[in-house]
Amino acid sequence: MAMKRYKSVDAYINDQDQWKDELIRLREIFHTTEFEETLKWSIPTYTINGKNVAGMAAFKNYFGIWFFQGVFLRDEKNVLINAQEEKTVAMRQWRFSSMDEIDEKLIKAYLAEAIQNQKDGKEVKPQKKPLVIPEQLQAALDKDASLSKAFEKFSLSHKREYADYINEAKREDTKQRRLEKIIPMILESVGLNDKYR
Repeated sequence: MAMKRYKSVDAYINDQDQWKDELIRLREIFHTTEFEETLKWSIPTYTINGKNVAGMAAFKNYFGIWFFQGVFLRDEKNVLINAQEEKTVAMRQWRFSSMDEIDEKLIKAYLAEAIQNQKDGKEVKPQKKPLVIPEQLQAALDKDASLSKAFEKFSLSHKREYADYINEAKREDTKQRRLEKIIPMILESVGLNDKYR
């Protein structure tokens, strides 16, 4: 399922059936701060000096605020969660399931702390993982000079996407099917996830 693209925060909010009023209320709170409002990945995002600090979004069962560097928030009220334990180091999410849960004073306190943390330069730098080329892909690159040349032209992140795509497959036949799928894409200089960018 492709993510819907929005041209403005208003368009994003107006398209929400379930949490529209709640998002309007959160937005009003964001607007009492010094944040600049923008859209990133078609989702309302709030920045300080061009750096992503917070955002808000609606999901099926809840709406919420997330903090890009939420790991640094004191979270004295214990409202933040790590939505993806194995993947997310810095980001934290604050989920709500009703308008009644929106505590303006408390939200403003968390937003103010997030703004100050950004100004203080508190941020987790992403860890650079080494590129691990799966043996199936390496064998194909070794066998075909034009494939190898095309692969070398990709950025490190594109190479990693292809390598991870094969490495994440559990079964040998799945790895082989994935390899057969990506070879024409590599030869055409198409990134694995370009259609989502």
